[in-house]
Amino acid sequence: MFDAVVVEPTQPADSAVIWLHGLGASGHDFEPALPLLGLESTATRFIFPHAPQIPVTVNGGMVMPAWYDIEHMDIDRTIDVHGISQSADRVDAIIQTQIDAGIEPNRILLVGFSQGGAVALYAGVRSKQPIAGILALSTYWVGDQDPTLSPGREPETVPIEIHHGTLDPVVPYVLGEQARDSLSVLGYPVTFQAFAMQHSVVPEQLRAIGQWMALRLNSDSPTRSKE
Repeated sequence: MFDAVVVEPTQPADSAVIWLHGLGASGHDFEPALPLLGLESTATRFIFPHAPQIPVTVNGGMVMPAWYDIEHMDIDRTIDVHGISQSADRVDAIIQTQIDAGIEPNRILLVGFSQGGAVALYAGVRSKQPIAGILALSTYWVGDQDPTLSPGREPETVPIEIHHGTLDPVVPYVLGEQARDSLSVLGYPVTFQAFAMQHSVVPEQLRAIGQWMALRLNSDSPTRSKE
């Protein structure tokens, strides 16, 4: 069983959202945001995994919740490829538990914030399961750093939405733009929204997240959100 906060709907779940938190946080981080999504009437299970406790190099080797080690705070966000691959394996396992529980893969969404967003993009692109989409919040794309990474499905079947704060002092806004451009060049249907915020989420954005989730989970076409 995976270590996570799981929020069940009031009726039997027919869809699932796997939402990864950022560095140093926990699965409880985004749980309070659920009422602001406007999805009370849906039968969606929310899964908020806890990252493992590992030493993080840029924080002096301090042990904290992290999806992978960060060795340098450079603009290219050079990352621990082995560590992110391990976290992606964990995401794969969680997706499989939902499929085993009777939820169709095209009723599963991946969401991640900051470091969790980098894992969500990496795992979602790599996954062979036809998931409903990927939502990347205040994050960056690390796929170019792993020459062994190959798409699990045709890119045009994997809708991706990226949100980024124009005032973000932690993950510069340009990295969100670069993620959008890199993934678009690879053939992914990417939509992008900018918000006047720092490294956080805001109520206006949470409403947009709820709308995106509702669209993806009610869509018959994997590329419906390209408009």
